[in-house]
Amino acid sequence: MGSLTGKIAIVTGASSGIGRAIAERLAQEGAAVVVNYHVNAEKARTVADGIQAKGGTALVIQADMRRVAEAQRLVQETMQQFHRLDILVNNAGRFLPRPLVETTEAEFDTIIALNAKGPYFAMQAAAKVLSDGGRIVNISTALTHLNFPGATAHLGSKAALEQYGKGLAQELAPRGITVNTVLPGFTDTGVLTKPYRDMGIQMSPMKRLGLPTDIADVVAFLVSEQARWLTGQTIHAGGGIVM
Repeated sequence: MGSLTGKIAIVTGASSGIGRAIAERLAQEGAAVVVNYHVNAEKARTVADGIQAKGGTALVIQADMRRVAEAQRLVQETMQQFHRLDILVNNAGRFLPRPLVETTEAEFDTIIALNAKGPYFAMQAAAKVLSDGGRIVNISTALTHLNFPGATAHLGSKAALEQYGKGLAQELAPRGITVNTVLPGFTDTGVLTKPYRDMGIQMSPMKRLGLPTDIADVVAFLVSEQARWLTGQTIHAGGGIVM
């Protein structure tokens, strides 16, 4: 039996990259995992099939995390299926490398909706039904703590998650629910362009990019019983690019 046997977990944006690695890692520990996706149903199904092939339980639920009603529905459908919720991992997000003077209102609205608004209301819906002793983990980015130019909307949207986590950790502490934020560094998800790959390797004391499994292992610890005394924390998982 894994450390999360009997637990129900939602992982948003779980069809690829860091989200996929987190979903697979939590399933490895015994959790039943809701694999959320927005567009690519085939990729999400592949993740779920892989989990089930190893004896795990996975449910695919489509939801556009930019929309409040969709974020709420994701939690509602999870409750209808499993009748409980123990873990929410807000991973869905988008990187927008755009200087402030070039950012359009539509781009700003989209990035804020996906990276900040959707997760906020997913947490709101989850907080109402989470089991006592439950876990919420938000995935931000180490770039919010670096002098990183040309991505103001992205950085602002991700920094919001860190503040949400601190505030909600206070609100949910009486129920033993922890809320923490993980900040990956440059991670090899298959979509990093060469300039960012080179930058990430150069900045890392370990001289490599992070792997999605590196982040998934940190999340698996945070949602475990062993991390019960950690809450309201901003945890850098970038191989030392922020110290």
